[in-house]
Parts: sequence; C-alpha cells; structure tokens
Amino acid sequence: MSKFLSEFKEFAMRGNVMDMAIGVIIGGAFGKIVTSLVEDVIMPLISVATGGMSFVDLFIPLDGGKYKTLAVAKEAGAAVFAYGQFLQNILDFLIIALCIFLMIKGINKITRKKKEKEAAEEAPAEPTAEEKLLTEIRDLLAKKQ
Repeated sequence: MSKFLSEFKEFAMRGNVMDMAIGVIIGGAFGKIVTSLVEDVIMPLISVATGGMSFVDLFIPLDGGKYKTLAVAKEAGAAVFAYGQFLQNILDFLIIALCIFLMIKGINKITRKKKEKEAAEEAPAEPTAEEKLLTEIRDLLAKKQ
C-alpha cells in the first residue's frame, strides 16, 4: 500500500498534472465569465435586434397545439421540439471558442516575441555592410603581400 501511495503522490505532484488542474479551475471560472457575457451582454443585444425574440422560447409543439411560450407548453404536458435551447447552446459554444482562440492567439504572440527576443540576444550580431567591405579589403591586401 505504501508503494501505491508513493507512486500516486509522484503522479499527482508531476508538473503536467498540476498544470492541468490549474487549467481546469481557471477554465471553470472562465466559463462563468463567458456565460455571463452571452446571457447578460450579447443575448440582450440580439434580442433587441430581433425585436425581443428569445432563442430559448423557439419550439414546435408536436401535438399541434398553440402555446405562447415553451414553459406554458411544457406545463401543459405537450411534447415539444425545443430547438431554441439548442441554438442558444451553439451560440454559447461559438462565443467560447472565439474567446479561447483570441486568448491563445494573444499568448502565442507574446511567447513568439519573447522567443525572438531571446534568439536575438543569443545570436552573435551579424557584421554590418561596412565591416564586410573592410574585411574583404583586408583579405585582398593580405593576398597581395
């Protein structure tokens, strides 16, 4: 049992596992921010643009009845094809994917600049055009002697 615990401790304390745990925690918090962005900012704007229509209330009653809202239809026990929530979830996904894309793009840009700066510091400076010309002249003079 002791060997099992030591192996588990070694696994759990590995850098990749800890990074993943931190990513999951930050991802959960990020998900709340994006959900709020969608529900509290973007959807009200879309609702205004579409004349107050709510995606969540888009449905087709399968029993042929007429219901004002999805909640009323469900309360009446009607079978409904509630495609509005599906559209809402697709929109949520697209916004989350866009946010993650922009975040990763920004991180990659910062990382790339840092790597380029480190490479420039490590690489010896290339001689200027004047230095190259002077080197050629020196070499030609050395050959003549």
